[in-house]
Parts: sequence; C-alpha cells; structure tokens
Amino acid sequence: MSYNFKETMNKPERLAPGHRMCAGCGGTIAVRNVLRGLHEGDRAVIGNATGCLEVSTFMYPYTAWEDSYIHNAFENAGATLSGVEAAYNVMKKKGKLDETYKFIAFGGDGGTYDIGFQSLSGAMERNHDLVYVCYDNGAYMNTGIQRSSATPMYADTTTTPVGTESVGKPQNRKDLTAIIAEHYVPYAAQTTFFQNFKDLHIKSEKAIYKKGAAFLNIMSPCPRGWRYPTEDIMEICKLAVETNYWPLFEVEDGKWILNYKPKNRLPIEDFLKKQGRFKHLFQKENEHLIETYQKEVDRRWEELLRRCDE
Repeated sequence: MSYNFKETMNKPERLAPGHRMCAGCGGTIAVRNVLRGLHEGDRAVIGNATGCLEVSTFMYPYTAWEDSYIHNAFENAGATLSGVEAAYNVMKKKGKLDETYKFIAFGGDGGTYDIGFQSLSGAMERNHDLVYVCYDNGAYMNTGIQRSSATPMYADTTTTPVGTESVGKPQNRKDLTAIIAEHYVPYAAQTTFFQNFKDLHIKSEKAIYKKGAAFLNIMSPCPRGWRYPTEDIMEICKLAVETNYWPLFEVEDGKWILNYKPKNRLPIEDFLKKQGRFKHLFQKENEHLIETYQKEVDRRWEELLRRCDE
C-alpha cells in the first residue's frame, strides 16, 4: 500500500478541537489518526462505547465529531454498529442511498476487553463490514483507574493497590488481538504511536477498506493512570515496541505478519521505569518481579514469532 505522510496528515480533521479529553491523552491521538484512513468523500458512522472518549467528546447538544455519531452503552458498540451496517446494506440494495459509508466503533479496553466483549465477538464472528478500534489505555480510566483485563501485570490501580499485602495486579494482560484473530476475521492488527504514525496510518486505512470485519488494537497511554509527564507519551510508545511489550503485527486473511522486529531489543525495565504505576517494582525487595515480567514478555514474543513464521 502506497503511503504519503504529508498527504495523510493534511486530511481534514474529523475530530474537532475543543473536546474535554486530558492533555496528552492517547485516546484522542488514536481516533484522529484512525480517521485519517478514510478516503476523501467517504462518510462514516461512528459508534462509541461509554468511556473517557464518549463523555468528553459528546455533551449534548455539543459534539466534537464531524461524522454521524452514536453513543453506545458500555456493552453494545459492536451490536449497534452491526445493526447500522446491516440497515445500510438494505437501503443501498433498495437504491435509497448512493453515498459510501464506513462503520467504525471506538471503545476503551474496559468496553472492549471486558464489558463489550460479547457484542464485539458477535460482530466479528458474523463478519460485518465494520472496524472496531480499541484505544487500549490499560484500565477503567474514566471511572477511577480500576484494573481491567488489559491492565498489565503488577500495575498499581485503585482496585489492585500496591501495599504491604500487594504488588499490584497479579494476573497477566489478556492478548485480545490474538483472540480476535482466532475469530478468522479478514483483518486484525496491533499498533501504537510509533515511527511518525506510519504503522498506525497504514493499518487504519487497510482496516477501513478491507471487506468484512476488522479490528485494531491501539496502545493509547493515559498520563493520569500510567502516571507519566504528558510530553513523554511518544517515548513510552517507542519503548513499548522496542522492548517487545507491545509488538506491531497484523493478521490478514489468516496470515500472521510481524511488522517490526527491534534490532537491539531493550529490557522491559526501560518501559516500566517511565511509569509511576510500576515504581514499586524498582524497590530492592521487588527486583525479582521484573525478572518474572521479562520472562512473560519473552514468552509472548517467541509465540508471536512462531505464528509469523519468523
């Protein structure tokens, strides 16, 4: 797929400024760049599960969205967009619509990995021609930074607080991209803000125009929940990729493809030490936990290499 960064970045914004998302929020960066995947002249219907993005970009009667927008409950963004896509196909068949519409759902990890997983899975299994985008910030940030199944191991959250009896969340993070790929959808991919957004831009356009169901999982750091200075967001995304914590890959028509392999892989502590939610891991009595974390990252990386025939 040809790619022109200047041309992509000069596309009109489809998420207007003036919304109430936090400064340095990864969610809005993800949305703006996904919507740049739309071709000029094509319209979109946006579904948005309840969460930070919804409560901050749509305050009736005001909206930051340039396209048609539907606020969904936490659990049903996949189902809502499935119904809209089906209705569009009927109206198109009857000659009542000539315009080209694309259907894109956005949800945080709480509304995607957890509460909304049932309707998401159903939409993927039925192969509706839509894109579901998860802006993965690793917790229920909108309601108080509670752990989700996307929260990484040992993270300090309000429901897995670090203290004398706890070292943070005890469980590993769910690998949702792989789970959706096992639905045998036409396209599933994992990406973040890396290398001047090229990976994100290419995958967004591919997902939007791939016939059938598509899924994008975008690591979208949250300065409030991850506890880092807002200006560090791009460095944190780079470290996530260079440590293999968040590999860049895609699964297209059943074929697993690794998009980036670090030349000099960095140790996982380089990623962890930039975030206040992991500061307890660097206390002397917890150093062994970093070793455990590294082993899990290595295990998942080797599994990905195997799937990609690397």
